[in-house]
Amino acid sequence: MNLFKGIEFASPGFFWLFIIIPLMIAWYCWRNKKLYGTLSVSAIKGFATSRKNINYITRHYAIVLRVLGVSALIIALARPQTALSWDNETTEGIDIMIATDISGSMLSEDFTPNRLEAGKNIAIDFINHRPNDRIGLVIFSGESFTQCPLTIDHDVLVNMFQGIKNGMIDDGTAIGMGLATAVSRLKDSQAKSKVVILLTDGVNNMGSIPPITAAEIAKQFGVRVYTVGLGTNGSAPYPFKTPDGVIHYQQIPVEIDEGTLSKISSITGGQYFRAHNNQELQGIYTQIDKLEKVKIAVTQYHKKTERYLPFAILAAVFLLIEFFLSITVFKGALS
Repeated sequence: MNLFKGIEFASPGFFWLFIIIPLMIAWYCWRNKKLYGTLSVSAIKGFATSRKNINYITRHYAIVLRVLGVSALIIALARPQTALSWDNETTEGIDIMIATDISGSMLSEDFTPNRLEAGKNIAIDFINHRPNDRIGLVIFSGESFTQCPLTIDHDVLVNMFQGIKNGMIDDGTAIGMGLATAVSRLKDSQAKSKVVILLTDGVNNMGSIPPITAAEIAKQFGVRVYTVGLGTNGSAPYPFKTPDGVIHYQQIPVEIDEGTLSKISSITGGQYFRAHNNQELQGIYTQIDKLEKVKIAVTQYHKKTERYLPFAILAAVFLLIEFFLSITVFKGALS
């Protein structure tokens, strides 16, 4: 375990005092050499059986204790601290509602594995790359509802995103209702940027609110809408299940109301995109990610706790032990 893990120092300049340590050792060695003389003899056989007393063996402990004490004192002077910090996000960030079509045609397999699943997977990747934004989810088909309100808890959002499937609501394509529901979740937001990402593969054929009316409402509340049309050109394979459970594929025409989607984006100051496959949809989310890079106003809080006391106590203990031993056990030895 790292002793200094999570520790920072208020006065790191005191670490320069560690230069004293090698000087102390050098001074001790020089004094030791001066105070203890040498004797030349022709043979040491007569000294072979002599035993070294305790002072000879332990006489260097004084400098060891002194070095440890001074080292602990220097660390204490540098004022080690543990820092607990967290960020308190203000409302001036980016709020994003993703409104996704879950109608039957979203099961077409011109995307892998189909439009609905591809849209879910790529949107989840987008969510994971924007941890500081509040993001919510609206689903629509023949009607619309909020699957997840704006939240910073992206784990909950991703779980709810993974759970959406075709058939949760009556079939159809209520683009205007989907957009209006998303706007209603953003209208009271105080964020610097309010965004709807609307994905659909069809033409508005249900709902009581026309798409252009919903776009005008979004404009009034300062909501920018990025619209995405999903589908290849021409026709796409669609799985039909027979009564006996066998799946057959039939080519169905791709009908995307690009004119309406473009107008929605134009009215709200957003942009219309067309995705023909997974790679293009991934690229669209990447573009939106780059377009919506507003700095979030963050208030940082730091709580620091002083941790110098244990080192100061250690320094006192080492130096007191060294002093006590120098006047008792090591009295008269080199100090």
